[in-house]
Amino acid sequence: MQNGYIKIGAAIPSVKVADCAYNVQQIEEMIAQAEEQGVEIVVFPELCITGYSCQDLFCQQALMEQAEAGVLKLMDFTRQMDIISIVGLPVCVGDLRLNCAAVIQKGALVSLVPKTYLPNYREFYEKRWFASAQDLRPADIRFAGNMVTVSPDPTLFRTYGDVLFGIEICEDVWAPAPPSNRLALSGADLVFNLSASDELIGKHEYLKSLLAQQSARTIAGYVYSGCGFGESTQDVVYGGNALIFENGKLLEEADRFSLNPQMKITQIDVEMLRAERRNNSTYVNAQRGFVARTIDMHSVRQRDFQLVRHVNPHPFIPQKDDMKKSCDEIFNIQVCALAKRMVHTHCQKVVVGISGGLDSTLALLVCVKTFDKLNLPRTGIIGVTMPGFGTTDRTYRNALSLMSSLGIAVREISIVKAVKQHFEDIGHDISTHDVTYENAQARERTQLLMDISNQVGGLVVGTGDLSELALGWATYNGDHMSMYGVNAGIPKTLIRHLLRFVAYSGIDEQSRTTLLDVIDTPISPELTPADEHGNIQQKTEDLVGPYELHDFFIYYFLRFGFSPRKIFMLAQKAFDGTYDSDAIKKWLTVFVRRFFAQQFKRSCLPDGPKVGSVSLSPRGDWRMPSDASCALWLNECEQL
Repeated sequence: MQNGYIKIGAAIPSVKVADCAYNVQQIEEMIAQAEEQGVEIVVFPELCITGYSCQDLFCQQALMEQAEAGVLKLMDFTRQMDIISIVGLPVCVGDLRLNCAAVIQKGALVSLVPKTYLPNYREFYEKRWFASAQDLRPADIRFAGNMVTVSPDPTLFRTYGDVLFGIEICEDVWAPAPPSNRLALSGADLVFNLSASDELIGKHEYLKSLLAQQSARTIAGYVYSGCGFGESTQDVVYGGNALIFENGKLLEEADRFSLNPQMKITQIDVEMLRAERRNNSTYVNAQRGFVARTIDMHSVRQRDFQLVRHVNPHPFIPQKDDMKKSCDEIFNIQVCALAKRMVHTHCQKVVVGISGGLDSTLALLVCVKTFDKLNLPRTGIIGVTMPGFGTTDRTYRNALSLMSSLGIAVREISIVKAVKQHFEDIGHDISTHDVTYENAQARERTQLLMDISNQVGGLVVGTGDLSELALGWATYNGDHMSMYGVNAGIPKTLIRHLLRFVAYSGIDEQSRTTLLDVIDTPISPELTPADEHGNIQQKTEDLVGPYELHDFFIYYFLRFGFSPRKIFMLAQKAFDGTYDSDAIKKWLTVFVRRFFAQQFKRSCLPDGPKVGSVSLSPRGDWRMPSDASCALWLNECEQL
């Protein structure tokens, strides 16, 4: 396991029913391919050495002997290989004939794992040929020249990097209490399933849902290989399914009904799975009392690590197919949160500062949807635009246009005169555009909003987002403060998608035009004067770095606790061709430094709703000392 990853494969070989020699040859070819590609564990379908659909031929001694000879051949073939191969075959243990998975590595048969639940309904008749692991008492048998213990007890296999994996077979995962539950709770990071599930209308989607749920419930990697072309089609068809899940997420999927052998290969992030388990107290509590015997596998030689799986550069952005549904759900969370706060405080008015930028626009839309849901007039939303020294005509016009088209109450208050007076009071040179110059404007705006809320009896709705909170890109006791922060759980990269969703979801034409221009406006606090052409000069991403990078860092730093080294490696893969390594290192270092230095702002955040899997609420997901040292993380950044 390098960088927390283990490389695994799910193989679907070509099969001829009851032709063990042919089947073993096909398996060998795929093992060789997997070994060449650095796969550490590869799993094959159920009963792949004989074929699953042999029916009463399983009662023939000749077939049983040839299956055992096939294991001997695979052992000899893999003698010089590191790869762990898991293949299916029938095995006789005393008076029982079992449907087993054989674990083979470096020329040795490490173990035989018997199937527990035998389907014997509708088209399945497995109890006609096989006994269940529940009928078995632990027994030592000689098989394929090896002494092997065959046991009904949960068995784990420990491979390089202390990765633990377990095995279940086909119907096992369909049972109310799958063996993989016990395997995972005993420590299995990965579960491999050898399967032979036939194809029926609607069954495939159900299967994927079942495996995704099992992977998520056990917080494990789940690797499934189902038999395909070559099995008997006397009464049913086997479509060939290779499916690989990681904590409920589908990583790889084979093409069903292919006439050719297939192998899906990917890397499973075991470090991430373990982080998820440690952070899940329910999972930790469920582990009590579960133990399994553990078999140590051979160590494997180190290879140069190369990340082969896709890394999404925008982990907070919903997939295109889910965009509408996800955006609608996010808005509903924000709207219901604000509605509850208004009902609880008997408040029928809100005050929100409108700058013409992304964050305030999203907050305004949430307010509008909330008032509509509560059947309150939109005039109860007091939108306040407060032009200052850096306000450009573009954002000013967009702010006024949007407030007008949405039918809210509009107030315009220039902060220029008040801030000039403030500078005179504290003795600050107005030509010095430093942090005092900028923050005085932000605090003046917040003071106005708070005082207006007292004046009208309303709530000040905050506009700051998750990305700004992580970077501390907010003026303490300025835009940092509100009475309820509806955007606190929304990262910057997601806001544009939410605004675009609203723009094309039945809003009036004038509002749509304004929203689309807001989306295209550079992100800026507009606290320093515009250039000679009236364009925004102070661009946030020039100062703190690209938000798409910071949101990527936020996700992996907070969600999984990954080290800078791993985040750097993931970012290199995700942003290949967009940012070079030097840029990623630079902004990752900025992120670490700012994240630690700005915790004091997050320690006293206003209330706000959690929307996704990452939150910085000091009362919920993130509790951190404001004076914690960042030396460890910065040292690792310097070494990248």
